[in-house]
Amino acid sequence: MVPTRDGTKLYTVVLTPENTHASYPFLIHRTPYGSAMSVQDGNSISTDKLPGYLSIYGKEGYIFVFQDIRGKFKSEGQFEMNRPLYHLTDATRTDESTDAYDLVDWLLKNIPQNNGKAGIHGISYPGYLALDAAVDPHPALKASSPQASPTDMFLGDDFHHNGAFRLSYGFEYSYMVENDKESNSSFPFPAGDLYNWYLQLGSLQNVNDLYFKNRLPAWNNFVAHPNYDAFWVQQSRLTSVKKAQIPLLHVGGYYDQEDLNGPQILYEQLEKNDAQNLNYILLGPWKHGGWAGKEVSSLGKVPFGSNTSAYFQQLEKKWFDYWLKGTGDKTFTEANCFQTGSNTWQSYGKWPPLQANTRKLYLQANKTCSFDKPGVKEAGISYTSDPANPVPYRERPIEPTYSKGSRWGAWQVEDQRFVTNRADVLIFTGDVLTKDLTVTGNITAVVNASTTASDADFVVKLIDVYPDSSKDMPGYQFPVAMEVFRGRFRQGFSTPMPFVSGKPEEIRIDLHQVNHQFKPGHRLMVQVQSSWFPVIDRNPQKFVPNIFQANAADYISAKQTIHCGLLKPSYLELPVID
Repeated sequence: MVPTRDGTKLYTVVLTPENTHASYPFLIHRTPYGSAMSVQDGNSISTDKLPGYLSIYGKEGYIFVFQDIRGKFKSEGQFEMNRPLYHLTDATRTDESTDAYDLVDWLLKNIPQNNGKAGIHGISYPGYLALDAAVDPHPALKASSPQASPTDMFLGDDFHHNGAFRLSYGFEYSYMVENDKESNSSFPFPAGDLYNWYLQLGSLQNVNDLYFKNRLPAWNNFVAHPNYDAFWVQQSRLTSVKKAQIPLLHVGGYYDQEDLNGPQILYEQLEKNDAQNLNYILLGPWKHGGWAGKEVSSLGKVPFGSNTSAYFQQLEKKWFDYWLKGTGDKTFTEANCFQTGSNTWQSYGKWPPLQANTRKLYLQANKTCSFDKPGVKEAGISYTSDPANPVPYRERPIEPTYSKGSRWGAWQVEDQRFVTNRADVLIFTGDVLTKDLTVTGNITAVVNASTTASDADFVVKLIDVYPDSSKDMPGYQFPVAMEVFRGRFRQGFSTPMPFVSGKPEEIRIDLHQVNHQFKPGHRLMVQVQSSWFPVIDRNPQKFVPNIFQANAADYISAKQTIHCGLLKPSYLELPVID
């Protein structure tokens, strides 16, 4: 039970190498998910039985440290999800940065045979904690690798994407971590398709009335803060993390179903003030935390041609060996980014690479897409969006997020043909490619849209359509990039604004960073829709001040129009490398 500066004691497990007189660095993992393991005090564990892929470190000598954060499992104190870095504005307060500092200080003084250096890493929430530890770090903390770390919970990570609430994930995750201090809880769903369960739930005000009873602080905060206000600003690491103070290796996956955005946008922010060259990034073709697996050569039905996790694990060990042991040399590439399509690892001195040229992929009135400007001045294609029949975000049935057999992990590479026959999904298909088309960097969708209602969501997908002649994946519609935008925030996430019925407005949607090569014989496709259920809550489509408090009568059908003429075009900005 390691004490912190305010007297709170945190449960900590320390594993040290046996039968040796050498000194070793600490490798720290802090978590809200429980650190207890079967190894009893004073007993031994084989390096082959270490958690995850730590055996490659254990064989060469590291001291492993696992700690429950305050308020979770066996640690004392009060848990606060995504605790702000309070010490930055009030030196008397504690947070995850100060707790990590106190842990390192205690380890140096109490664990023998240490070499005076520590590193920290973690995936998801533990990645968030690894990032916090690197803010005003202990002098002995020499390197950090925040992996799949959320950066902003309203703009683009776990709980919201561009202001659109991630219903099924937010509901199930908040229950998982806040229902019981000493365990991870699974909400007791009845058997069946959760698409139906969430649809029958109705208005989000029913969540507390029927189930949570105001017990879960995270859900109550969702309800109380429907816009990007001071609560989200204080919590955002875009606000509190401005500079890399120690070497940082950001790690992310292009198909991370939970924290795709965080590593990308924080790396980009820190690059602006990185004169000491401490800021690095590694991106791969992974789901959330996929790089921790032993053999990761595919995701869903999409093959990658090699064991991509082995590549990462070897590079991460080289990283910590250098900063914590002084072995090897400082020959780290600024960005290592897997390229899907060609299935190759690429290295870049700057990310995104400067040599990419922006090309506009236009949505055409005849439901094609091409790099040619629209041939007509005015055009629009309409569809009806009905909250009573929302578009599913993946093929049904939809299982609980973390249940046995759940397909949650691979839904972002799922074949998009499952929506082909829906009238509320617009599909724009390009010509067959005759040569490679390499898209590397940040993709932005610019949608000119109007609605007959006063609020609307828009989902845009960029898809690689495999040829029918493909041996293993004939006709597969591989979603290269997908994202949602809640239309009320088109003028700013702090200032929701209703639409004027029938008035076209431009909406810019960040589809994030990819590195993908479309191959000859393939086609580009763009899909546009206005619901993505139940991963995104249903927009009532009638503008209300707070969707969490919408009434049943506020959910109305609306006609959405995507404008695709020369005067008001809709297009994707693709960073193309020739």
